Amino acid sequence: MTRGSQEKFPARLVSRASRFSFGRKRMKMEDEKAPAELPDVPEGAEVITLGSGCFWCIEAAMTQLEGIHSATSGYMGGALEDPTYADICTGATGHAEVVRVAFDPRKIPFERVLAWFWDLHDPTQLNRQGNDVGTQYRSAIFYENDGQRDTAEASKKAAQENFDRPIVTEITGASLFYPAEKYHQAYYMRNKTAGYCQYVIEPKLKKLQLDH
Repeated sequence: MTRGSQEKFPARLVSRASRFSFGRKRMKMEDEKAPAELPDVPEGAEVITLGSGCFWCIEAAMTQLEGIHSATSGYMGGALEDPTYADICTGATGHAEVVRVAFDPRKIPFERVLAWFWDLHDPTQLNRQGNDVGTQYRSAIFYENDGQRDTAEASKKAAQENFDRPIVTEITGASLFYPAEKYHQAYYMRNKTAGYCQYVIEPKLKKLQLDH
């Protein structure tokens, strides 16, 4: 075997290894674009679906509260079946970015969940939160039953005392929930150094005295 052939042999191995590594990374990226699995709701738990702008923000806060079983980012309130994030970003599907919250009412009453909801965003902004503009960023409470509806209406009325402008939060019955892509789940915890996380989410968590 010549010196030249000795040099080419490991080069072919490196090339093959690089292609294999790239293939694995591509498969992982494709998997991350698939919808997340919806967590089971434990017996005795309740579910409420909340929209308050970008779902990364509310998920980052809700997952830290005692009594919250799960907080899953997703889409609700539109007409298109199986929407993707790209679809939602057009603002044409009618969906809102939401978080489906499963909670233990014995540890955190529904009223308390809503109190955090009002503190997490500005519910007087119509179809936007800060620089995030569009109907997909609307403030919304999607209730599961009449009891939740009545509690939400009462909570909204009480929260109005804390705002100078009228609260525009939509309170409507829950429709089909579509879990967002896997890469959206626990986004803040996995991407703390990202610009949006540093300049939008982290200040909110600090204000609420939550871990950041």
